[in-house]
Amino acid sequence: MIDLKALVRREIGFRVISEAKLRLTRAGPTLALRRRETFEVNRARAILKRPPTALVATIIPTYKRHQLLTRAVESALRQSVANHAVIVIDDGGGLPRLPDDPRLTTVSLSRNCGIVGVVRNVGIRVSESRFVAFLDDDNVWTPNHLDVSLAAHANGADLTYTALQRVLPNGNPVGDALSWPFHRQRLLNEQSIDVSTVVVKRRRGVLFSRVPRRRGDVPREDWELVFRLSRTMRTEHVPVVTVRYLVSPDSYFTPWKADSNR
Repeated sequence: MIDLKALVRREIGFRVISEAKLRLTRAGPTLALRRRETFEVNRARAILKRPPTALVATIIPTYKRHQLLTRAVESALRQSVANHAVIVIDDGGGLPRLPDDPRLTTVSLSRNCGIVGVVRNVGIRVSESRFVAFLDDDNVWTPNHLDVSLAAHANGADLTYTALQRVLPNGNPVGDALSWPFHRQRLLNEQSIDVSTVVVKRRRGVLFSRVPRRRGDVPREDWELVFRLSRTMRTEHVPVVTVRYLVSPDSYFTPWKADSNR
């Protein structure tokens, strides 16, 4: 007897089915978050007066991880690509003292949101650039990350992702580097792409899912972004390790708890 459920999952992909369920069951909160995102974008634009503008805009979302954030920002500012804007979006937790650099822009949301896709979207929407890159506040880049990514874009790619090395808090590597050529079918069920490795050509639709996700939910918003965009964008892997991914209790998913005034 044919197992229709297993057949559908094999052909369509478990993550696609799971994403559809999340969108359906959390449609109301998602709509509210979209309105909240637009409010924060308009508020930030009014404060900034002029949008951060560069060839590449790097979006760094953060919430109360001051020491790690400083490391991430410094690695972004050390990029060999000079035409680069770094936008830190603070999810209402406050910011540490960051480098005094004209390429760096900081935006603090009016209150904690807790949905990292929404936080990243604020950074995307308040900036202007040809390309958008993403760096989580607990990861760091090697100085050539943008350089090797943009070289692939110059050869026709629309979305690129580099190789990633996992490291412990003491700096020791964990296992081999994560590096695999892009194959959309494998992305359905077997592989994932960390957003800190991604550089994408800016266009309409380069925004993260606003669906509120809980601990253990599959798929994550970075997988959803890459899978959706790769449907129409030429997606390529750059087999160069440019991201050091911190493996710690907070690195896989940090539940950004709302502040008391939420």
